[in-house]
Amino acid sequence: MELRYGTNPHQAAGPAAPLTADRWPLRVLHGRPSLINLLDALNGWQLVHQASRSLGRPAAASFKHVSPAGAAVSGPIDEVTAGLHGVGDSVVGELTSAYLRARDADPKSSYGDFAAVSHPVDAELAELLSGVVCDGIVAPGYEPGTVATLGRKKNGQFLVLEADPAFTPPPYETREVFGLRLTQERDHAPLTTALFDSPVVGALPDSAVQDLLLGAAVVRYTQSNSVCYVRDGMTLGIGAGQQSRVDCTRLAGAKVDTWWLRRHPAVRALDFRPGTRRQERINWQIRFIEGDLTPDEEQRLARALSTSTYLLTPDQRELWRRRLTGVAFVSDGALPFRDNVDHAHRHGVRYIAEPGGSIRSDEVQDACREHGITLARTGLRLFHH
Repeated sequence: MELRYGTNPHQAAGPAAPLTADRWPLRVLHGRPSLINLLDALNGWQLVHQASRSLGRPAAASFKHVSPAGAAVSGPIDEVTAGLHGVGDSVVGELTSAYLRARDADPKSSYGDFAAVSHPVDAELAELLSGVVCDGIVAPGYEPGTVATLGRKKNGQFLVLEADPAFTPPPYETREVFGLRLTQERDHAPLTTALFDSPVVGALPDSAVQDLLLGAAVVRYTQSNSVCYVRDGMTLGIGAGQQSRVDCTRLAGAKVDTWWLRRHPAVRALDFRPGTRRQERINWQIRFIEGDLTPDEEQRLARALSTSTYLLTPDQRELWRRRLTGVAFVSDGALPFRDNVDHAHRHGVRYIAEPGGSIRSDEVQDACREHGITLARTGLRLFHH
């Protein structure tokens, strides 16, 4: 498989080749991938394939820079997501719903994403993808005509990859870095509901177990340190690649707040002038929510709107934020201090799963008890580098 280039355009890339003769994990149906395209596709496919098998529902992920911006299983589409993508009151199929829910977690970051879905692409999803800024997709199959539909995107440069769901990877994986060949056993520990069978604080309803299971699949394929906030089968905020876990918790929590505030009546009432593109509306909604507009942004937002508006006050934000509850939180590594719990609680978290093993695990446990948060210790670290 010939690649366009390596990590950057100035880096030449050799051809990709399977480790097992004549057995590829995926194949190219349209376009020509770069090295990052393949990393996104391989990580994305593993995530959705695992999530779908664990939860028994179609799954989708929106990948950017080798980590998911969002992930979800199929489920209902709320009015905000439906209105943004112009699906109105129509009922969408399960696979389309999974991708819409995944992309809605962080629609600013999903601009120019790489999509991954667990089931064959149908005409509905292909049509939806034709109308969003997306660079490629990996799926286990494509219904007739969908590859041709997708192939017309990006002036014919849209990447279409087909994954082999029956592919079994080798037991060991190897990476070469700066003249060293590093080999390790592949992370094949099963992700099942048994991980959450014995909470150390509180009790877990079945719906929370399902959300924690999705969160575990997400952090397994997210650059560490990573945490994930999940509710109703969809991510609300993913934090990736931070050196400090509490920074990761806070950054992902800010994304949760943004997702939730996009549902606030004041944000939904923003009346954009005709012709304003979808991504412009998304970006302005988020800047409106963030509130720290520069003078230039204030002028441009005023020009983009048909009517004048006022920024949300701190009290309005806090009152709205308190209405969010029932959120699950998964950490790929042990929570080292209780501050992670304190911050997670501010974003509606009621259920936490983490490996445990910190020297301050008792403090973490006490914090969960204080906040009325159920805590499950999985004993399974899921670092990904």
